[in-house]
Amino acid sequence: MSEYAIELKGISKYFGVRAANEDVDLNVKKGEILALLGENGSGKTTLMNILSGIYYPDAGHIYVDGQEVNIASPKDAYHLGIGMIHQHFKLVDIFTAAENIILGLEDGQRVINMKDVNAEIHKLMDRYGFDLDLGKKVYDMSVSEKQTVEIIKMLFRGAQVLILDEPTAVLTPQETDHLFEVLRNMKADGKGIIIITHKLHEVLAISDRVSILRKGHYIGTVNTAEATETGLTEMMVGEKVVLDIDRTDPVDPKKCLEIRNLTCLNQYGVKALDDVSFTAMSGEILGIAGIAGSGQKELLEAIAGLQAGTGSILFTDPETGDTEELLGKDPLKIKQMGVSLAFVPEDRLGMGLVGNMGMPGNMMIRSYRNGRGRLLEQAPPRNLSEDIKDRLEVVTPGINYPVRRLSGGNVQKVLVGREIALAPKLLLTAYAVRGLDINTSYTIYNLLNEQKQKGVAVIFVGEDLDVLLELCDRILVLCQGRVSGIVDARTAKKEEIGLLMTRHGAEPALEAQAGQETGKEVQDA
Repeated sequence: MSEYAIELKGISKYFGVRAANEDVDLNVKKGEILALLGENGSGKTTLMNILSGIYYPDAGHIYVDGQEVNIASPKDAYHLGIGMIHQHFKLVDIFTAAENIILGLEDGQRVINMKDVNAEIHKLMDRYGFDLDLGKKVYDMSVSEKQTVEIIKMLFRGAQVLILDEPTAVLTPQETDHLFEVLRNMKADGKGIIIITHKLHEVLAISDRVSILRKGHYIGTVNTAEATETGLTEMMVGEKVVLDIDRTDPVDPKKCLEIRNLTCLNQYGVKALDDVSFTAMSGEILGIAGIAGSGQKELLEAIAGLQAGTGSILFTDPETGDTEELLGKDPLKIKQMGVSLAFVPEDRLGMGLVGNMGMPGNMMIRSYRNGRGRLLEQAPPRNLSEDIKDRLEVVTPGINYPVRRLSGGNVQKVLVGREIALAPKLLLTAYAVRGLDINTSYTIYNLLNEQKQKGVAVIFVGEDLDVLLELCDRILVLCQGRVSGIVDARTAKKEEIGLLMTRHGAEPALEAQAGQETGKEVQDA
C-alpha cells in the first residue's frame, strides 16, 4: 500500500494556447497537511479543480492510494474519497446543517431516517472536535459554521483527502485556531489535507510540507520545519522580496470624514449598520475589521453614495476646511459637489470594472462626463492605462485585452491604479488584497502608504488581522453592524480584536471610542 494518498504526475492543462498547468508533479501523504502556494495565476486552483473532477487534464496521470485513476467529474472524486471545500460555499440557505450534509446522497431509500443521520453526524463531530447545531438553518449561520457544514459534508461522504481553498480568509483568530485544531485531529486520523492559502504565517503554523507553483510550473516542495516566509516568497516569485510593511506616522492628521449615528438596512430590510459613529483623519489609514457580513460593505457604499440610510456623513476638505453632507447624495452628485473621493469596491468586476472592456475603456468610465460632444478623447485613458500597466507591473497581452481575462491580482492593480489616479482626498478600499498573492499584496500596501503620505484619508476594510495591525494607524471593529471598539493598531493585540469581532469584551471597548473623535489614538479597548 502506498504512503501517498494522492500522486499527480506530469499534469498539464491548457485553456486555448495558455498553459494553466504544465508538467506538474505533486503528492500528498496520508496523515499530513500539505500547503499549496503560488502567485495569482500560478495554477493552484486549476490543479485542485483537476483533482476534484471539475476540470479534466490534457496530459498526465493521477494516482489514489497507489492506483492510477480517471477523474472525469466531481462524482468520480467523491467515490475516490476526494472532497474540495471551495472559498464560496455550495450550500442551500433554507436547509438545515443536517439536510445540507446528506443532500444528494444515494442510499436506495425513499425515506431517510433523520434521527439515525444526526446520530452518525454527531459521531463524526465528536471524533474530530466539531461544534455545530445540526438543526440550524444555513441563512442563520456564521461563516465559520457554514465552513464546518462543508467539511462535515465531505467527511460524511467518506473523504480521505480534503482540499481547502483559502479556509481562513474570513475567520476570526479564535475560529482559525479551532479550525486548525480540527485539521490536526483529521491528520492524526490519517486524512490527507491540502490547503491553498496566501497567509504564510498560517502555512508555517499548520502544514507539514509546502509545495510551490510558479506560472503553471511545479517549483518544488520543502519541509515546513525548514522553511521561512522569505524563502517561500522567493520560491513563489523567483526573486528576493522585502516583506516589511513600512508604516509611517500619520501625516498632519485633520478630520476628513465624520460619521454620526449612521443606520442602514440591507437588501432584506434588516439593519446592516446600527448607530455607527467614528471619525477618519487625513494622512492616516483607518482599518475596518469584522466578521464577514458585519456591515463593512454597507458602510463603504453609504459613504460613496451607493447606500441609503439615516444619520450623517460629513466630508471635510483637509485643505479648505469646507464641509459637505454626503448622505442622501448619489455618486454623481458627490462628484459635482467637488468632493474628491475614490472607491475600490469588494466586487472588482461586478461593480468596479467592466470585464469585457480593456484598460482604456475602464479608465474612461471615471472621466467620460468630462468629455465634450459625442466623441471622447482617446489619448488620456490610453496614456493612463500604459502608465498603470508599467508602474504596477500589470501582466496583460496589451492594454486593450479584456480585463475579465486577467488574473485576480492584475484586475485589482487596474482597479486600484485607476482610483488612485483620481488624486482623491478620501480613498475607500474593500478587501483590496483578498485572494492576492503576497507580492501583489505588498504592491497594494505600498500604494496605500503612498496615498497616506500625500495626506489622503484611507479607509481599509480587511480580513487579515496581521495585515491590519501592521498597515493601519487605528482599527475600527464592527460586530453585527455596531462599533464594538476602536483601537490603536500599534499597541493592540490580534486576540483582542478577535474578541471584539465576536462582541466579547465589547463594553469596555465602546468607552474608548470617545477619545478618537478628536483624532487621538486609543491605547486600550
